[in-house]
Amino acid sequence: MQRGWERDQAQLKADVIEQDTEAWQSSPSFAGLERVGGVDLSYVKGDDTSACASLVVLSYPDLEVLYEDCCMVAVNAPYVAGFLAFREVPFLVDAMQRLEERRPGLRPQVLLVDGNGILHHRGFGLACHLGVLTGLPCIGVAKNLLQVDGLSNDELHKEQIRDLQAGGDTFPLSSTSGRILGMALRSYAKSTKPVYISVGHKMSLQSAVRLVHSCCKYRVPEPIRQADIRSREYIRKHVEASSAAVSQPERMSEDADSEH
Repeated sequence: MQRGWERDQAQLKADVIEQDTEAWQSSPSFAGLERVGGVDLSYVKGDDTSACASLVVLSYPDLEVLYEDCCMVAVNAPYVAGFLAFREVPFLVDAMQRLEERRPGLRPQVLLVDGNGILHHRGFGLACHLGVLTGLPCIGVAKNLLQVDGLSNDELHKEQIRDLQAGGDTFPLSSTSGRILGMALRSYAKSTKPVYISVGHKMSLQSAVRLVHSCCKYRVPEPIRQADIRSREYIRKHVEASSAAVSQPERMSEDADSEH
């Protein structure tokens, strides 16, 4: 399985575009950008095979939710480090297809992904995978540093984080070879932890950093934050509904027993 995934990754990676491809990306204010999407997959606590796939579309620059889709899914592919996309991306692609069937006018112009892009063991993370399959510009936004290719959460890295004084401050994430794989961004003035941004598809790193920062009311950009909030709330309601469905027959059985 892993060998096949490596082959598929390599084939898809050849299609990744790391430059701006849309007119709105070169605008200082992103003029022409009206819809920003966010995706997330949240798992049921204690069950790594049951999850909620969530897609939201927000207006830009107001960041108001225009569309949301939450769906419980059965995750069957095993988790293998470096191959998370094969476990999660199919459900996110399905969510995009449902959007295009139901509300094609709300198709996002860019997707923000809770994960990495080219900042990855083989330079092809979840944001790249989703971008190539959907054809949309994609940005990877991770909450933790993926320690690959010389990147390490060591004392130097922690010192660089402390040097981020204001919202919008950044420092590059350089590989052993000197290639910049992403950027650490202090996305919110009151946050002491950065987010780690990397190119997914059809967008330059510079534009990706500007856009992510413009989408932040808090540490995590609003499209991803809203997708996460909604997926967790959907899981809570789903679990409650399942518990009620189970307990109802039990009560009926108890009532029947009491009649005899």
